[in-house]
Amino acid sequence: MPKVIVLGGCGAVGSVAARTLAAQDMFSEVTIGDRNMERARQIIAETKEGRVRAVEVDAESPESIREAVKGHDMVLNCVGPFYKSVKTILGTVLDMGLSYVDVCDDVDVTLEIFDFDSKAREKGITALIGMGSSPGATNLLARLAHDTLLDETDSIDIFHTHGGEAIEGEGVIGHRFHCMSIDIPMYLEGELKYVKFFGEDGIALRQTFDFPAVGKNIPIFPYPHPEQVTLPKYLKLRQVTNKGSVLPIEYYNLTKDLCALGLSSTEPLDVRGQPVVPYDFAVSYILKRREEILKSTGTSSPRGCCSVVAKGRKDGKYQEYRFHMASRSQALGEGTGIPAAMGVMLMAMGKITKKGVLPPEACVEPMDFVSLISKAMKLDARKEGGESFGGVIVERIDETGRVEKLDI
Repeated sequence: MPKVIVLGGCGAVGSVAARTLAAQDMFSEVTIGDRNMERARQIIAETKEGRVRAVEVDAESPESIREAVKGHDMVLNCVGPFYKSVKTILGTVLDMGLSYVDVCDDVDVTLEIFDFDSKAREKGITALIGMGSSPGATNLLARLAHDTLLDETDSIDIFHTHGGEAIEGEGVIGHRFHCMSIDIPMYLEGELKYVKFFGEDGIALRQTFDFPAVGKNIPIFPYPHPEQVTLPKYLKLRQVTNKGSVLPIEYYNLTKDLCALGLSSTEPLDVRGQPVVPYDFAVSYILKRREEILKSTGTSSPRGCCSVVAKGRKDGKYQEYRFHMASRSQALGEGTGIPAAMGVMLMAMGKITKKGVLPPEACVEPMDFVSLISKAMKLDARKEGGESFGGVIVERIDETGRVEKLDI
């Protein structure tokens, strides 16, 4: 049986992935690779699995990464923010000749790591990138609609929101600042275009969306995730957009407002003779205020939803499919960590055979993934007062606007 190491295995996403993999019988060893050995030992104790161990690793050091992954067959990379770490980790893993999965959601670095594709193919290695929620599950549901449910697909729109996680670290805040600061790709009218989060074009794309199990009229904003770039490479489409937010919206607005003021800058300022990095202050302030905002808004437990809306035609008539992965008990960690673990599991099962650096829609069969997701994520599909409580919810909308709930 293969041995797998989860880099960043103590984080919100990596810890869920490590626990999920440890619960499977298909791995002889699951290793948590992280800097935080105290937290790693706690996770090991919680899993109660003798085949789980931990190793200290510095994700910025190729030598440390090389030493940590040695002796393993597969690497799951959950170290964020990915725009800082992924190229070092992927390059080192490829040098070691190991299978690789990550949850990279930074579009700019995704374009750069495709440069590793020829190296991976030469070595006969599969590097599955962006195998989380968005990107990840979204890519596969989009391909399912395109290949199976619709004759012609015009657009794929991806919407997501989550919040209330028990923990949140600096890397998550850094990722949000990054998403608000870079040019954001949107595939519109058959062309890849770029908008700015705070620009008129980005503001024009803001909207609200009704998320099952989470809430109605939730504000969502342009997000620079990889789907807008990768999906048009493999599917015939005229539009791919990605929009999201974090709950409670007051917390997301705090991050947004500080970024708009320029406090995401890493350039030191002289403050009364002392160098102060705005980014360091902003992150500390946001994390300090987080608990206060969660408490004042009554956000006491995690919840989240990721939706894929596919529009097109079937038998010459308009048809729309909406996929919602919704939960009132799980959010970012489970929503991203479990699909990542499933990617590793499918690779270990021999279900993913293409070689190279590949997004999910290029190498994972959607039904292989769909057949596992409800069970693996343990999403609750009960109803309360006629409203969906959670689960994988699929809706079909015809040309008259009639909505039909489907089983998938």
